[in-house]
Amino acid sequence: MKLNVATLALALVGAFLLARSATGQPWTPGQIVGAAIALPAFLLFVLARLELGRAFSVQAKASTLVTTGIYARIRHPIYLFGGLMIAGVLIWAHRPWWLLIFVVLIPMQRLRVRKEERVLEATFGEAYREYRRKTWF
Repeated sequence: MKLNVATLALALVGAFLLARSATGQPWTPGQIVGAAIALPAFLLFVLARLELGRAFSVQAKASTLVTTGIYARIRHPIYLFGGLMIAGVLIWAHRPWWLLIFVVLIPMQRLRVRKEERVLEATFGEAYREYRRKTWF
């Protein structure tokens, strides 16, 4: 549970600092679009992280196969919503050229996904293959 609390606290501090920098100025259409992408992605990112619980690790390892909640539909919601959150913040901050970081980020995340999937399949076998057939990304 400590990891969940630390992750949630870090995410809330980041959201607070971002919101604080946005006060007192009229929002542009780009900021509205960016916030419309980043805020739901942030909430779903935090939800996915909390649902993952103790199964979360920085290195690919398989202690538990989480298949409930958001993980019942999406195999890698932390990567998906983390990327959307970054994109939304960059759009909100009027830094669309910085979206080029995804040229590097997406291939790196795909490599991590493949490694995690190999570890999960080696550990959980057919249960993981069945889960993979039923979910997206």
